[in-house]
Formats: sequence, C-alpha cells, structure tokens
Amino acid sequence: MADEERKIQVDDDWKSEADAEKEQLSRKIEDEQAQSLPDATFSSLIQLIAMQAMVGLGGMAGPGGQQIPPNFDLAKHHVDILDVLTVKTKGNLDPEEQKLLDTTLHQLRMAYVEAVQGGGMSAPPPGRPS
Repeated sequence: MADEERKIQVDDDWKSEADAEKEQLSRKIEDEQAQSLPDATFSSLIQLIAMQAMVGLGGMAGPGGQQIPPNFDLAKHHVDILDVLTVKTKGNLDPEEQKLLDTTLHQLRMAYVEAVQGGGMSAPPPGRPS
C-alpha cells in the first residue's frame, strides 16, 4: 500500500525553467563584464601601452606574485610605440592629453635608462636608446 500511495510527480517544465535560469545568469555575467571595462579613451590607451613597457622593465609582478624578469627589447618596443603616437598625433591632442603623453614617455625613457644601467650594463646595447 505504501507504494500505491507514493506518486511520482513529473515536472515537464523543469528543462525550460533551467534554460531560463541559465539565460538569466548569462545576461547577468555579461552585464557585470561590460560594467567592469573602463571607457575607451586616449588616456586608457596611453596607460595600456605604458603598462606593457613597465612589464618589459621588470616593474610588474606575475600572477603568483613572482618577479617578472626584465625584457628590455619589449620595454623599448612599447616606448617606441608611444614615440610613434607622439609624432602621429602632433597638433591633434588637447593640452591635457599632450601633457599625459609627453610625461608618460619621459618617465618611461628615464625608467628604461635606470633599469638598463641598474642591470649591470654601462651602456645600452646597440639598437636601444641611450
């Protein structure tokens, strides 16, 4: 009799409910990711390139907190990209943008020279700025 009293109830909508919940979660994740990205601005471009130069100078820690060894060619490449940007945008930036670009480029050049000299090199190898 106990078996006769038990009835199995089948919910035919479970799959559609699960799909709806999955879609809702997916939209929520997309919204959070969209909100976490900064605006695409000239200053964010400068910061992005400068960050890559700092990685090349060994000024950034890796994901596990370990020190990343310097890669002066990588650093020079990104400093050169900023220099190209300076030439190509001449006369087209507002004063604030121009100051940011000039200051960032100057600071990175000085950091490059200090990093190369601090690495036991008296002069940069050929092809690197002095």
